[in-house]
Amino acid sequence: MPDVKHFDPDAVLDSAVRLFWRQGVDSTGVQDIVTATGVNRSSLYSTFGGKRNLYVAALHRYVTQRSEPIMRRLTEDTRGLPAISDFFDRLITTRCTGEYARWGCMISNAHANGENDDPDVRAVLHLHHDQLRTAMRTAVDHAAAAGQVRPEVSAAATADMLALLAYGVNLRSRAGAEPRTLEETVSATISLLAI
Repeated sequence: MPDVKHFDPDAVLDSAVRLFWRQGVDSTGVQDIVTATGVNRSSLYSTFGGKRNLYVAALHRYVTQRSEPIMRRLTEDTRGLPAISDFFDRLITTRCTGEYARWGCMISNAHANGENDDPDVRAVLHLHHDQLRTAMRTAVDHAAAAGQVRPEVSAAATADMLALLAYGVNLRSRAGAEPRTLEETVSATISLLAI
């Protein structure tokens, strides 16, 4: 007779995302996961293969559910620099107010912590970075086509710079930076690109 799970693996994964996002993987023990999910250790291990595998699955879920919709919105917005400004406005609002204030971004947090030595974690970080850079590049291309940026601006280098700025906003917000300071930094950066 097959083993019947008495819990929802997706719900467990959602709880794990919140836990790892808020605390980081190194500060989260298996008992923390058991307490947060209500699922015993043996069930966690048999379903997810341990804390490391659960963390990698949580990173993937974060990218799929939280990052990709935002990047898709940026890619589909053809307004150029206003789209980039709106992306950062929403990012700063999300990172500095509401339920997830001062949590930063799970991906940015992973970049900053030691777990990025794991090849599976690095693969998720590279995937996310490539997606973010591509979304930024598309927005910069829209801005160039609309005549909004200086002709000498390199779209590829600018996309990298804006992606790094997003990581910086995420990390600084986690450290308690004031939204106004982050907004001024973003505004100054975007003004360097504009004609």
